[in-house]
Amino acid sequence: MIVVAGLGVSGTAAARVLAERGERVVVLEAVEGERQRVVAQELARLGVEVRFGSMELPAGATELVTTGWAPHHPLIAAALEAGVEVVGEVELAWRLRPEQAAPWLALTGTNGKTTVVRMLTAMLLAAGRKALAVGNVGVPVVEAVGGPYDVLAVELSSFQLHWSSGLAPHAAAILNVAPDHLDWHGSLDEYARAKARIFERAGTVVYNADDPIAGALAEPYTGAVGFTLRVPRPGQLGVVEDLLVDRAFVADPVRQAEELATLDDVRPFAPHNVANALAAAALARSAGVPPEAVRQGLRDFVPDPHRMTHVGRVAEVDYVDDSKATNPHAAAASLAAYPSIVWVAGGRLKGADVDDLVRQAAPRLRAAILIGVDRAAIAEALARHAPNVPVVDLADRDTGVMDRVVTEAARLAAPGDTVLLAPAAASLDMFANYPARGEAFARAVGKLGERS
Repeated sequence: MIVVAGLGVSGTAAARVLAERGERVVVLEAVEGERQRVVAQELARLGVEVRFGSMELPAGATELVTTGWAPHHPLIAAALEAGVEVVGEVELAWRLRPEQAAPWLALTGTNGKTTVVRMLTAMLLAAGRKALAVGNVGVPVVEAVGGPYDVLAVELSSFQLHWSSGLAPHAAAILNVAPDHLDWHGSLDEYARAKARIFERAGTVVYNADDPIAGALAEPYTGAVGFTLRVPRPGQLGVVEDLLVDRAFVADPVRQAEELATLDDVRPFAPHNVANALAAAALARSAGVPPEAVRQGLRDFVPDPHRMTHVGRVAEVDYVDDSKATNPHAAAASLAAYPSIVWVAGGRLKGADVDDLVRQAAPRLRAAILIGVDRAAIAEALARHAPNVPVVDLADRDTGVMDRVVTEAARLAAPGDTVLLAPAAASLDMFANYPARGEAFARAVGKLGERS
């Protein structure tokens, strides 16, 4: 009997695929809502048993499939103690690959994963490959491994990698590593160790040469390919004046460089997004994608919402939604892109420290507006490193707080400023998710425009 933990998107997909292969499957789900009951009825037609409420490991379980639950969860801990193998949905997908399966181009990182996987997919499609973005981007890998694809672009979170032991992608990239999800992993070392699993059996290792932790994780691998915002050395991709160039996937990396694209091809333009483009290009080039398809892919790429999205301009002030900046590392990249900022920040910090973020951003800050459960930690960092920056502390916990946020931001901003929602924290203390937070911000900006 195979037990699947949860009726989320990946858990449901895993249960369905296993049942179609003739396995006996039991799904454990804590919440019995309308959506869960509908899914359970659909799975029942395939012979899958769904048990609501109980999180006890059934007798006779031979394997537990998890979709990212932490090792300390009682169900996971019980399985490990009983000697039952625990695998993630991604590991399950790898094991279920058919013969002549499509190769994987896999990537992970604290920030930029979805942007890079979508850039990579656009490059592959521009090269005429049948490609699909899967994994943490929203499409379960287990649903795609038997599909009619030439290549899979696979986005992997640290949670997924923790429960993956056998992955051997054609190429694998680590974009960056900064403190995040420490409440899940327990420490930065454990978090980095989970990220490093992506390299263990990869054909080509790709890493951010400007990121110390990513560089250290790639160091044991001979022939690793770096990407950098500086002029690239042999074996790297990087930037020369306004060009993105390749000195790795060329015939003679010492004497030869190949132009891939220009900075104007990167949208939205920001230093961290140039790094994203280089990472995607490195993975694409490892699969034989020609330079012209790399450039066309960048031009075809459409950024996902809530990633440095310009949502309005009112009284010569720009309003930018980067609600996806759910940790300090992501917020730092966003803050570095604008010269004068009214910063909207706060939420659930997940154990992350914001001191370095605030110290680095201080010269760019005109004002800060703080919301959310952990706003006091940001306020304390501002008092230490930016004592002259005005701070508005909004204790309101209702989702309508964004109207007040934008009103305060408009009062504090001067022409030429950017009001930037880059929270450096998760949204779940106040909003359903980071898109809901970004949408609330955009609506509030729209109301401000109507009043002006």
